[in-house]
Amino acid sequence: MKKLVSMLSVAVCALMLFSCGGEAPKKQVPEKRIKVAVQLYSVRGDLEKDFYGTLKAVKDMGYEGVEFAGLYGHTPEQVKAWCKELGLTAVSAHVPFNEMLADMDKVISDYKTIGCEYIAVPWVGPEHQPDGEQYMAFLDDLKILGQQAKDAGITLLYHNHDFEFKLIDSGMKHKEPGLDFMYAWVPEDLLQTELDLCWVKYAGYDPVKYILKYSGRTPVLHFKDYYVEGEQEGTPYELIGDEKATEEAAKPTFEFRPLGQGVQDIQALLNAADESGCKWIVVEQDQPSMEKTPMECIKMSVEYLKPMRDELLK
Repeated sequence: MKKLVSMLSVAVCALMLFSCGGEAPKKQVPEKRIKVAVQLYSVRGDLEKDFYGTLKAVKDMGYEGVEFAGLYGHTPEQVKAWCKELGLTAVSAHVPFNEMLADMDKVISDYKTIGCEYIAVPWVGPEHQPDGEQYMAFLDDLKILGQQAKDAGITLLYHNHDFEFKLIDSGMKHKEPGLDFMYAWVPEDLLQTELDLCWVKYAGYDPVKYILKYSGRTPVLHFKDYYVEGEQEGTPYELIGDEKATEEAAKPTFEFRPLGQGVQDIQALLNAADESGCKWIVVEQDQPSMEKTPMECIKMSVEYLKPMRDELLK
């Protein structure tokens, strides 16, 4: 742990010295049309039963693209053909970190074949989290994976949850969220953000400010709504499989919701996404709610979001 604190101290000092040289020039954010995709993890049960039929249903709902979370035994060539036939853009893919470490060349080859522009690290275990023993090694691995992706013409993203907002004791007078340290440690050309705005807010931070903080580094954003009764307490990860949950424990003080049905200010998030240079908004709902099926939930979300997007881009 002392080694970690020492390394963090050196890094923070370097960042502070850099900032003393004057305020960095404001990034030029290109004007781009924002498109709407869905993270297929949201409808994983349907996808497992009928991959092609689920893709078609997603397209018919009005989604313009998809983000993968596994291919369910189908070849990249087959998935590419289906997306082309349906007119869906293969935006990105969530690939387990250990799978990337094991064979990043194959990961890149598979998803480039499909046509994905991005590959995202979707989750890391406790040892790779900001207070984990292998955190700094994880960040250095991100640099290596990011360089491999860049060399192959694809962009590495990081998809956060709330644990990345654990404060790091850098040995200086202040602490900072691990997520911010990560994006300072790993160069922008090797790692872009995929901010999950549900978890940013759940962690106690303003998702609008976070989108704008990383303007020019936000090509893909996860739009996710949720509802909490009372204070933000409990263990929401019980709902996404991080911990064993009994049926009783999973009854929410917390639940994921379709866009517009929870606590998020979707219009404000959309405005910030536009200002930041976002290219793709990805709708994700980890679990259905409100007595709706997963397909009904993502349909509600796109029907809520797209008219707002269309009005913004007039």
